[in-house]
Amino acid sequence: MTLTPDSRWIRVDTAGGSFDAYLSLPPAGKQPGSPGIVLVQEIFGVNAHIRAVADQYAADGYVVLSPDLFWRSQPRVELGYDGPDWERAMVLRKAVNLEDAVADIGATAAALRNEIGEGGKLAAVGYCFGGLLSYLAAARGMVDAAVPYYGGGIQNQLHEAAALNVPVQFHYGALDAHITPEDVENVRQAVAGKRGTEVFVYDQADHGFNCWSRASYHQRAAALAHGRTLTFLANALS
Repeated sequence: MTLTPDSRWIRVDTAGGSFDAYLSLPPAGKQPGSPGIVLVQEIFGVNAHIRAVADQYAADGYVVLSPDLFWRSQPRVELGYDGPDWERAMVLRKAVNLEDAVADIGATAAALRNEIGEGGKLAAVGYCFGGLLSYLAAARGMVDAAVPYYGGGIQNQLHEAAALNVPVQFHYGALDAHITPEDVENVRQAVAGKRGTEVFVYDQADHGFNCWSRASYHQRAAALAHGRTLTFLANALS
C-alpha cells in the first residue's frame, strides 16, 4: 500500500472574517506533539505548486497549513507565472495590507497549534511575499522558527530583526534582480549574532528557484535548500 499525505481545505476564523487554508497531514497521520509548518504562498495564491510543496513537507512528517492570503480580494485564486496571471498577481499583492496579512499568519499559526496539539512546535516557511511574512511572523513571536525563501521586502523591514528570538534560515539566489547582493548583505548584518540564524546564497539561482513550475527553477539550488531546510527544522522544532 502506498502512503500519501491526507490533504483538505479548512476554515480559519479571525475577528475580521474567515478564510480557507490548505491542510496537509503526514502519511502516517498526526502524532502527539507533531511539528507543524505554516506554509506561506507567493503572490500567485495557494495554487497547485504551493499545495504540492505543502504535501512535500507533509511527506517529510510535518502537519502543514497554507493560508489563502488573498481572501479579501479573490478567495482561493490560483494563478500561473506569466502574462495576465502575472499582472493579476501584482494587482492582488498591491491590494493586500501587510499588517492584515501578518494577522492572517498569526491566525493560521493559532489554528495549526490547535491541529498539532500541546507540545508541538511550528515554523513558518514562505516564498517571495510569503518569505517576508514568515520573517515577520518570527520577529513577532508567532512561530518557533522561520525559513524565508527569497523574501521580497525583508530588506525594508530590518528594524524588525531586533526582536528576533527564534532561529531563522534565509535562502537567496545570487542572480535575483529583485533582491540585490547589497540587500542580502544588509539582511545578513541585521541578523548577525542572532541564535540559530543562517543565510544561504545560491550562486547560479534566480528568484523563484524553488518553484519547479517556473522557468527560474534551479534543481540543484532547490535540492540543497530543501535539505538544509529539513535539517534546520528538525533541530529548531525538536
